[in-house]
Amino acid sequence: MDQPAKLNADSLGIVESVIMGIAGTAPAYSVEITTSTIIGTAGTLSPASILVCGLIMFGIAYAFINMNRALASAGTSYSWVSMVFGRTLGFFAGWALLVLCCVFMVSAMIPAANATLLIFDRPMMNNVHYVTLIAAAWLTVVSAIVVKGVKLTSYVQVVMTIIEGIILLVIIVASFFVFPHAQQHAFSWHWFSPLAFTPAQFASGALVAIFFFYGWDVTMNLSEETRDSNRIPGRAAFWSMVFLMVFFLVFIVIALLGLSDAEIQHYNTNIIFAIAEKLFGPTWGYVAIIAVLLSTVGTVETQMLQFTRTLFAKSRDGALHHRYARLHPRWQTPHVAIFFIWIIGLALLFMSSYLPTINVILQDSITAIGFQICFYLGLTGLACGWYYRKVLTQGPWAAVTHVIWPVASGLFLFFIAVYSIPTFDWATNVVGMGGILIGIVPLLLNRKKIWVARQG
Repeated sequence: MDQPAKLNADSLGIVESVIMGIAGTAPAYSVEITTSTIIGTAGTLSPASILVCGLIMFGIAYAFINMNRALASAGTSYSWVSMVFGRTLGFFAGWALLVLCCVFMVSAMIPAANATLLIFDRPMMNNVHYVTLIAAAWLTVVSAIVVKGVKLTSYVQVVMTIIEGIILLVIIVASFFVFPHAQQHAFSWHWFSPLAFTPAQFASGALVAIFFFYGWDVTMNLSEETRDSNRIPGRAAFWSMVFLMVFFLVFIVIALLGLSDAEIQHYNTNIIFAIAEKLFGPTWGYVAIIAVLLSTVGTVETQMLQFTRTLFAKSRDGALHHRYARLHPRWQTPHVAIFFIWIIGLALLFMSSYLPTINVILQDSITAIGFQICFYLGLTGLACGWYYRKVLTQGPWAAVTHVIWPVASGLFLFFIAVYSIPTFDWATNVVGMGGILIGIVPLLLNRKKIWVARQG
């Protein structure tokens, strides 16, 4: 097989890794499109929902940190679940990540195209085919950057995140000067109380809150390309999670203080635009859109990294065709895997512009991938608990961070996944559960190919 043995090691340090983890969760994009949904579900208890689900996600973060110390692998959940529970369950953990990365990347390109046109050519936003062309152009640019190597990718990500961060910091500071004097919802510490939920209300809010925190684990997918691969990715994941919890709590509070229920419903997926416009006028509303655009492109970039590194690891292990493990001789990136996701992405984008059914599926993808997130992250939490079960006797802190917290978080994610199934419509079920189940086909085909090769 024509491939180097390893990815480009020692390319990333702690700063780039932390920024990758933050960008993977797409702070501005997540706040922009999801705030109105979580406030519509949990109301003024939205901060409590974010806080509790953040603590649950911290349990999964500890699972990733601990498993990465045991085995630093670009395959992350696939590699670890395979190591602990066997290759079949590991295959599906990795497959769920591949499907959700693919769907999320494509669905996120549409908001990126809309944001681009909102800034430069607003009347064309109603032209579906033009939006699709802009989305395809963004996907091509991101693919070209990623294929050139993780170092270039990290530089681009750092620049985009700094610009995004400056814009958001100005909005946050101004909000705390202005909104407390004209509160749309009277501030209360009750907003942060998890005891105020009914079980049904908490479960519904959790479905949305979990989506807020998805994506930080890209730091682990890049472990083979990071200096001190067993430690730096874990530290980056930890500090990414700390930052994201604070950021999301702050912005939810700002939205509640500054916007009425009617305004939140009216602006829907343009919450940061609404806040900036209310503070500074229409011009700053458009500046805020730049932050959202950079955040969206940034998360597509990290999703492509997660997809291609997971596909590379599965192919390297023989779980999928070996072609996806081929590395570019100069850039040491899995260029065949990147080309594959670029082609698939373009096909889905252009199909969505001509086939209403595909468009509906992509629109419903946010809910559907929440199911897949719960599946692969939950499996990782359980794998960590089982792998480190002997640590239970080595002191309370080790027991909590290696077994109890990861397992409890994993079980909670499985509960949320099962709870959400009856609420899905047909399109969400197709993407959510169907996307995982279709993995049976490549699993069986690859095993048949291996069996035939051995017989021959």
